[in-house]
Amino acid sequence: MPIPEDVTGDEIDKDVRQELLSLPKGLAEDVSKNLVMVARLIDEDPEGAYAYSKIALRLASRVAAVREAAGFAAYANQKYSEALAEFRAARRMTGSVDLWPVMADCERGLGRPEKALEMAGAPEVHKLDKAGQVEMRLVAAGARRDMDQLDAAIVTLQSPELASNTVQPWTARLRYAYADALLAAGREDEAREWFAKAVESDKDGSTDASDRLAEMDGVEFVDAFVEDEVDEDEDDTDVDTEVDDEVEPQAEASVAEEVDVDDEDDDIEDDEDDDEDEPVAEPTVAVEAKDDNKDDDED
Repeated sequence: MPIPEDVTGDEIDKDVRQELLSLPKGLAEDVSKNLVMVARLIDEDPEGAYAYSKIALRLASRVAAVREAAGFAAYANQKYSEALAEFRAARRMTGSVDLWPVMADCERGLGRPEKALEMAGAPEVHKLDKAGQVEMRLVAAGARRDMDQLDAAIVTLQSPELASNTVQPWTARLRYAYADALLAAGREDEAREWFAKAVESDKDGSTDASDRLAEMDGVEFVDAFVEDEVDEDEDDTDVDTEVDDEVEPQAEASVAEEVDVDDEDDDIEDDEDDDEDEPVAEPTVAVEAKDDNKDDDED
């Protein structure tokens, strides 16, 4: 696949660059560029990111960073079995537990929430940093919801990190998950409060908490493009009406002319009859011209 000219490969993390030093220089450069493309596309174009990850994997399958990138690309495309295999391979190479939460979430994706809960209680969780432990808590709560255990999911999310007023990178997602669980349990007032707290901490728009909050408040968003289309349709209708108004007098005139011609013909015939017979007084008949053309236009 083509690599944009602005991609040099130097954009990758220094730790990943260190891993690639085991490869020949030219090969390391090619792999790094493909890894940059994976990172660049994984949110907006997960299929494209997956394609670049497969190239990097073919070039350097024995590099842990490559296996990890391939795992995340597969995960973004909901290829959970493939993602789990790549994450396990990367963990074997590095011995790190950092991927433990996302591995547990892959188990959820494969329809095995019980396995995810088992991983949430494993000793590896204690080796995770604070961000990893919060992520593991989110996965465990999701597994509880998968098993229709809403109350247990709510309790799982209740933690010092949730109660803290300090905003951390995980704060918005934790508050959002808690609000969503409360709403699913029918606790709407509490859910609204926590969606509002999620909005306060969501500085980079990582959740749709503001939309959920507006929905609960009954606020409807109207697409501006739809409004423009409606206005244009109304303008077209006004133009058509003006045109019809201009045409109607002409139509009436035409009908009137036809009636006058018919009356003249009738008068001529009557005059001829009067010459042959005695004069007979005729009643006056008023002829009303119906504007058929106007009706048609209105239809």
